[in-house]
Amino acid sequence: MTTHTLQTSEVDLVYDVHGPLPPADGRPPLLMIGQPMEAAGFGALASHFPDRTVVAYDPRGIGRSVRKDGRTDHVPEVQAADVHALIEALGAGPVEMFASSGGAVTALALVAAHPGDVTTLVAHEPPLVPLLPDAEIARRAQARVQETYRAKGRGAAMAAFIALTSWRGEFTEEFLAQPVPDPAAFGMPAEDDGSRDDPLLSDRSRAVAEYRPDAAALAAAPTRIVIAVGEESEGTLTARTSVATAELLGQRPAVFPSHHGGFLGGDSGFAGQPEAFARRLREVLDGAP
Repeated sequence: MTTHTLQTSEVDLVYDVHGPLPPADGRPPLLMIGQPMEAAGFGALASHFPDRTVVAYDPRGIGRSVRKDGRTDHVPEVQAADVHALIEALGAGPVEMFASSGGAVTALALVAAHPGDVTTLVAHEPPLVPLLPDAEIARRAQARVQETYRAKGRGAAMAAFIALTSWRGEFTEEFLAQPVPDPAAFGMPAEDDGSRDDPLLSDRSRAVAEYRPDAAALAAAPTRIVIAVGEESEGTLTARTSVATAELLGQRPAVFPSHHGGFLGGDSGFAGQPEAFARRLREVLDGAP
């Protein structure tokens, strides 16, 4: 693996390349992106593609990628412009892409704006709240996480976030009436460390969850787009947004092993089934539904 920095006027974008550039096998680079996850989160998945050149990056303002634009918010169109610049810097032509969670939102914005950048996009569980029938109450559920973060800090907010992402089915007043779980129930400390800049728990990533894909632009793009969902995610927020996104594009989601973090290794604290996930990803990249 080699590490590189793409310097622009707004960010020093750090990315890792596993394998040679240009790729030795003649296939496009396989670019893996997340949000707000760093490149390191794709280490386990990348290890199951030793025959491919895999690239992963730290999004603007996350991990090693230092912002110079004076902003703290995370906006899909801005992140998409960064990924476009990264693809150009790789100099290997259009890429294949696996994008997860907020990274899948970035990827959809990228394909809409730069349709020639990606040959195949596997967009895994994009959290696109506006596509839900219960979008308004889902926003209130998300706001409870942010309010808890502002009032009590990270541990309490993570407990609220786990409750949010574990709920199955449409959000209801019953869900909102439930007390926020004790962080200790999830093995987390309740102490407040004073920080309020977590992109997952603050309102800094609001534009990610509120993004509405440009269905016409995506349909017109030459990119093959596959919306993916974890088999264990059924009924959860990101599973329902995945189904809604697939329906927007006139398709059904491809089912992948495990859960929202199904590609993560055992060092993550949210381990999935990275080997089985990688096999399924290979199949889909090779054309399987």
